[in-house]
Amino acid sequence: MNTAQWSELRIDLALAFRTRPTEGNAQRLLVLLHGVGGNETNLAALAASIPNDTRIVLARGPLTLGPSQHAWFRVAFGAHGPTPDLDAAEASRVRLIAFVSQLQAAFSVPASKTVVAGFSQGGIMSASIGLTRPDALAGFGILAGRILPELAPQIAERAALGSLRGFIGHGRDDTKLPVDWAYKADSWLKELGVDHDTRLYPGDHGIPPAMQADFAQWFEQTTRHR
Repeated sequence: MNTAQWSELRIDLALAFRTRPTEGNAQRLLVLLHGVGGNETNLAALAASIPNDTRIVLARGPLTLGPSQHAWFRVAFGAHGPTPDLDAAEASRVRLIAFVSQLQAAFSVPASKTVVAGFSQGGIMSASIGLTRPDALAGFGILAGRILPELAPQIAERAALGSLRGFIGHGRDDTKLPVDWAYKADSWLKELGVDHDTRLYPGDHGIPPAMQADFAQWFEQTTRHR
């Protein structure tokens, strides 16, 4: 992470975060969420392809697992797949919604120019915000993540999801969250009528350069003409 272009850690809003300044007033807002056991610096490289008219925020998960290790909720991995702490996931969802609202007010960026995206567990949280509060965002990105099946009762009505856009990026050989989760997310978004792009890439659990480039292009299309 090039610390010169990022602020010191801020703790004055609902979540701790770092931010990249813009050239002039911010025209768009991109909030990036790290995975379990990571921290806010992990997705800094994703900002390199995003224009400087965009205020980029690297948020830190509220749970501390160890030195420089944070999470949005705890999760256990077993023979039947991941088992999340749903109460903690819900608490983080509510907190993130408040945080995004605070950022929009602080940087004078409307919901129509706001995107939240995340890696792995961060992608789970991004989808959780977008699908339950489509009025708060223009779009959300799931990068090597999934949509929690347990979210179903909270998803907004189909009509409210009409203006929302999604991006799904996943490694074909992902050993942490198998690519089947991307297929499930794609199918679910189609069922909900959410306009979205689904892209698969060679490799394991990560954000390869091709995914970064495709996400940056999608972000441009999602926010530029709204």
